[in-house]
Amino acid sequence: MKLLSGKVAIVTGGSGDIGKTIVKTFVQHGANVIFTFLSSENEAKKLSIKFPDFVEPYKIDISDFNSSEKMIKKITKKYGSIDILVNNAGIIKDNLLLKTSKKDWDIVIKTNLFSVFNLTKHVIFPMMKQKKGSIINMSSIIGITGNIGQSSYAASKAGIIGFTKSIARELGRKNIRCNAIAPGYIDTKMNFNLQSKLKENWIKKIPLKRAGTPQDVANCSLFLASDLSNYITGSILNVNGGLI
Repeated sequence: MKLLSGKVAIVTGGSGDIGKTIVKTFVQHGANVIFTFLSSENEAKKLSIKFPDFVEPYKIDISDFNSSEKMIKKITKKYGSIDILVNNAGIIKDNLLLKTSKKDWDIVIKTNLFSVFNLTKHVIFPMMKQKKGSIINMSSIIGITGNIGQSSYAASKAGIIGFTKSIARELGRKNIRCNAIAPGYIDTKMNFNLQSKLKENWIKKIPLKRAGTPQDVANCSLFLASDLSNYITGSILNVNGGLI
């Protein structure tokens, strides 16, 4: 059974490991997917070649308010509706606070948090007109627990949780749902450079005794995007193998 037949979805950061897995999963379930990217040209090209009839890449800096507005208007005009938004794009600039530059702080908050505001702000207009929609924001276990050397990342991801809960309350009467996913340790290229000892220590603390996969996160995104979760909003879905 295809859970997203005929639906139009936007996935930000669609060329990263988690993003492209979400794109593929949504397409396999019948959705037309527009995904954003900024620097990963080759990955974006591969994805659009693999699903030429169902996937549209869109190069954009989603931390820019006006560019985000133009994109949403263009997509709405072309497809007639936007049913799903997955705010997945994010970056990490790890460092102790003493060594964190203002530039690095600003770029993490801008990319991870401002982009969620920008896309959500603009996408609610077509969703309100349709009287339905599902918004899924990608937070992190770090936004819940915090972590040494990740103050900027933790702040951005914690902000997403507060934003999600507030928007769920605001838009529930319009039949627009807003939920967040908080992944734990997921085996992606972003985590590839972690020392093997550090990885081992993470996995020892996980009750399921393994790292998560991008597909684990994509499956939860699919659930929240589909009608199976019609009565779920304002929730934070922990995808962490029981870590917290």
